[in-house]
Amino acid sequence: MFGFMRRLLFGRPLASSRQIHERLPKVVALPVFASDAVSSVAYATEEILLVLMVAGAVAWRVSLPITVAIVALIAIVTTSYRQTIFAYPHGGGSYTVAKENLGTFAGLVAAASLLTDYILTVAVSVAAGVAAIVSMHQAWAPYTEMMGIAAVMFVAYLNLRGVRESGTLFAPPTYVFIVSLVALIVVGLFKFFTGAHTHVVTDPVGWAKQVHMAKGYGWEGLQGLGMLLILRAFSSGCSALTGIEAIANGIPAFRPPESRNAAATMTYMAIILATLVSGISLLAYLYHAFPGANETVISVIARTVFQGSSHWVYYVIQVATAAILILAANTAFQDFPRLTSILARDRFAPRQLMNLGDKLVFSNGIIVLSLIAAFLIAIFRGDTSRLIPLYAVGVFISFTLSQFGMGVRQRRLKYPGWKLHSAISYFGGTVTGIVALVTGTTKFTHGAFVVVLLIPLLVIMFWRIHLHYIDLGNHLRLTDDDLKAPSEVKTTAIVLTAGLHRGVLQALKYAKTLSHDCRALYVEADPLDTPFVRERWEKFGLGVPLVILESPYRSVIGPVIKYLEEVKKERPDWIVTVVLPEFVPRRWWHGVLHNQSGLFLKVALMLRKGIVITNVRYYLDT
Repeated sequence: MFGFMRRLLFGRPLASSRQIHERLPKVVALPVFASDAVSSVAYATEEILLVLMVAGAVAWRVSLPITVAIVALIAIVTTSYRQTIFAYPHGGGSYTVAKENLGTFAGLVAAASLLTDYILTVAVSVAAGVAAIVSMHQAWAPYTEMMGIAAVMFVAYLNLRGVRESGTLFAPPTYVFIVSLVALIVVGLFKFFTGAHTHVVTDPVGWAKQVHMAKGYGWEGLQGLGMLLILRAFSSGCSALTGIEAIANGIPAFRPPESRNAAATMTYMAIILATLVSGISLLAYLYHAFPGANETVISVIARTVFQGSSHWVYYVIQVATAAILILAANTAFQDFPRLTSILARDRFAPRQLMNLGDKLVFSNGIIVLSLIAAFLIAIFRGDTSRLIPLYAVGVFISFTLSQFGMGVRQRRLKYPGWKLHSAISYFGGTVTGIVALVTGTTKFTHGAFVVVLLIPLLVIMFWRIHLHYIDLGNHLRLTDDDLKAPSEVKTTAIVLTAGLHRGVLQALKYAKTLSHDCRALYVEADPLDTPFVRERWEKFGLGVPLVILESPYRSVIGPVIKYLEEVKKERPDWIVTVVLPEFVPRRWWHGVLHNQSGLFLKVALMLRKGIVITNVRYYLDT
């Protein structure tokens, strides 16, 4: 039954030999790995304007130079990561580059930064996607949080079905989004320069007050356009760069030649991202558009550009925006499990994260990511602007470490053209380092302190896990002493029973084969039942002595543990084997009708030294 439901939900398992066939062509890899970066267009300009709108009408003019700086940053980071793709064709991205060239500590900082960013990518993308849905019908606003959690679980489910399957599903919405935004930019510019346009906001200060109060930010009045405000707007807009590194982390998912296909895909992504960010910011400037309390800036622009008979295009844009934002979380679902598997391989994360599931995906990593992201959406009530301050700090730290690591590698190897490539890496690392400092400083009191504290805590956790595995390896390592004849293992077999039936009889027969010191243990919950149990035991107990423990408070686990500790003291060098009789009913749901005391006993005993637990099952259909 369980196997049937599993196949129904997730499809048939894939053999390991199918892994090469599950790799992605560029046309599918672009939406799979670039949807995060491309979808950030939907909120990057909006976050710039949300910060600047407190300065009044000047916000529109300042947003354009900030956008130009962000586009330049996209070009720098893309150029640097193309070098990483060819240098590290097996993936791993910032973690692998930093660890190999700057040391283990730097690698762990990069990994912690990236994992934090991936978690926030899911939360922010889904929250922004839900915001696009709410923009169409604001009566849905009270359900924002619930819709966000449901969307996270939906994307996780699609990823659990396999890489190719999820990529095929995610490709159409991504391309529809790109085409619809290009159409919005082209038509919007045409209408503006032909005079067929309207200005959306005529009172920027009043609008800003309304939006900020509605979002719960408070209002302190009109602010001057100082450098701090500009830097805050820039750092918020830098959320457009999140996800750029995803392709460098996921090179093994591309079809051969992996590096060349990944580098080409990254170039396409950078061109699309730079074009869309520039276009939306320009339209916001030309149309004097600000985001509303429950409406995104793209919704405001699209509603203004497509009026009358073309109003249906507005809904196409909103649906496409919502779809790509929700599905953009797929980028993190591709790279978070892949990075945690690499960390697990290097013994810095639990080994379960290294295992491929039935569909050749890292299922455990997908589940972990979905649970944490859903928790964040619940905590921040699905509000994109509350999540954004936590965003981008981690990714720019990883950018910086990766690019400096590439600079060190190029100087060490000194291959032809290394001076130019090294200069590009060092320049890119310096720029992104400054951006990381600016982002962390300007957003620190708005929530970035959480990430600044979380990253070192994750590094400590990675290191503690690593030390555990090293210690475990030292204890389990075979030496010449292990070649000596092993000492005889002696055991005391104790059958736990709540009465006497065929299942218990089978367990007694098994226990007698383990040891001459075989006993049965009965906990007396009701003294009236004890004489009957004694009588039946004398007749059917196979000569195994029955030990009866009184339990005036009807507890089972406490008396059993106390008795087992006494048995261990009798013979300290012996192992105590606890035999648990268990019957298996004909139907799976029959098990619900019976108590689970055996399960609770196993949980209570499993970590106790010198105690072995074994189940003897009696099948009712035999």
